[in-house]
Amino acid sequence: MLSFKNTKCECGHQNPVGTVLCESCGNPLEEAEATSHAPLEMRYDGAARRSQKVNPSVIDRVWNFFSSVKIAVWLIVITLIGAMIGTVFTQESAFISFDPSTYYEERYGWVGEWYYKLGFSHTYESWWFTLLLVMIGTSLVICSLDRVLPLYKALSKQQVRKHEQFLRRQRTVYEGELAQEAESWTARAEEELKRKRYRVKREGSALLAEKNRFSRWGPYINHIGLIVFLIAVLLRSMPGWSMDNYMAIREGETLQIPETDYYIKNEKFTIDYYTDEELPEGLKGTARPKLFKTDAVLYTCAADCEDPTKEPVLQEVMRHGIIVNEALSYKGLNIYQYGYDDTAKIAAVNPVLVNKQTGETYGPFKLSMRSPELNYELGPYTLELNSKYLDFAIDEAGNPRTKSDEPNAPAFIFMLKGPGLAEKGEPYIYFVKQNDRVTFSQDKINGELAERFEIKVPSMEGVTFAGMSSTLNIRIDKAMPYIWVGAGIWIFGVFLGSYWHHRRIWLRVDNGRLLLGAHTNKNFHGMRGDVAAVLKRTGIDVEPKSLDNGGNRS
Repeated sequence: MLSFKNTKCECGHQNPVGTVLCESCGNPLEEAEATSHAPLEMRYDGAARRSQKVNPSVIDRVWNFFSSVKIAVWLIVITLIGAMIGTVFTQESAFISFDPSTYYEERYGWVGEWYYKLGFSHTYESWWFTLLLVMIGTSLVICSLDRVLPLYKALSKQQVRKHEQFLRRQRTVYEGELAQEAESWTARAEEELKRKRYRVKREGSALLAEKNRFSRWGPYINHIGLIVFLIAVLLRSMPGWSMDNYMAIREGETLQIPETDYYIKNEKFTIDYYTDEELPEGLKGTARPKLFKTDAVLYTCAADCEDPTKEPVLQEVMRHGIIVNEALSYKGLNIYQYGYDDTAKIAAVNPVLVNKQTGETYGPFKLSMRSPELNYELGPYTLELNSKYLDFAIDEAGNPRTKSDEPNAPAFIFMLKGPGLAEKGEPYIYFVKQNDRVTFSQDKINGELAERFEIKVPSMEGVTFAGMSSTLNIRIDKAMPYIWVGAGIWIFGVFLGSYWHHRRIWLRVDNGRLLLGAHTNKNFHGMRGDVAAVLKRTGIDVEPKSLDNGGNRS
């Protein structure tokens, strides 16, 4: 149950529960504060905060949890530790042709295996890392609201005449007899303070002078910048907002860029090497690339984009020669030259289907490694493509998988239909390379069907090799402008809070006695210097150091 009980000051002002200093006169309300002589805690001018409620509800308890600076620090520390663990080994997003389910164990042993199983191989896309970022953002919002609203209320309703105890317990204080008439001296002090660019409010012989209040909002502007930054980081995990992938594309190939409607064609790949005359002595006779370039054509899909039975209709949007540090850039899509592979890879074969029992041969038919047809009509027989593996392997459970997107060990599983076969067809696995047929025991897998049928390439004339492969780095980062905006807001907040200091001077003259108290959030030496200079110009000569912790109280 919420408490609505107010704390009443001796000046008659009703203060909300949790208020440390009276909102009107500044008199300490808590008993411990009222009997102490130490300088007052002026961080939020003693204003009540929601997190200080006496009888918090469930919502208030959640609010209190996230408004705690200690909790915020712990969240940041845990997030930093998680981020550091994510840098121990290569993240999955940086892989080009490795299978993460086996890569970490094969390369790093049991440590790598558990690194993968615990999800650290994709730390920055994991649910727990995203949750930590959301919690930090929530903490920043609630911490700011819990403090900035009471502070704004306190600063916007400041009273000119403050309680004597409030003035005596400031860090900079002067108290003494005034030889001059109170009203005239106060008017003169007002003029001197205005010369120092203070904004002055005056009520008779009491005065409040203030400058650089805007600097108090610096930390909260920092929070706004960090919140914008965190939102931008979270947006990078949304589909279409961020991408950092790699793709290998051979000369003449046209491939779809993953997660987009764009297609890219490697029209020509060029590589130039340094001559021996251009190389130093220790490197002569070695092949050192001087330039590698991809003449790329970028397309967008105009029709039939989602229909697997039809070829997509492509529309050219840009041509660019991609070299290192000269990316192809189009509407936020950036394609960089990353590397190349000059080893020969099979692009297509022209095999035939042989009926071993009759000796009849059907075909040939063109079987592309990258984009094979789904159905092949071979006389009375039909081959229906069931599965394709460019780099065939067997996982721990005994199931087939592909280790990479490169045709290193291409294999195809067809459903063979025709006379003498089951109505639904019978599965037949075909390994393109002869050594793979032996390694993976093709005939044994096909069983009885291998004794009746065979798919083979009659000669090397039926094999087409692809040109050199270009490795491209595909990047999309729509959130980056917002990250820079957040960083800029944060820097502005730091600048605001570091180079200006909020200074306030209160004074009152009662029965010929002057009592002055001054406060600043930073640089107390400058504050006492301002006070000493104003007092000196109004006929009161004091040493600046004597104003510390109470100063001269003659």
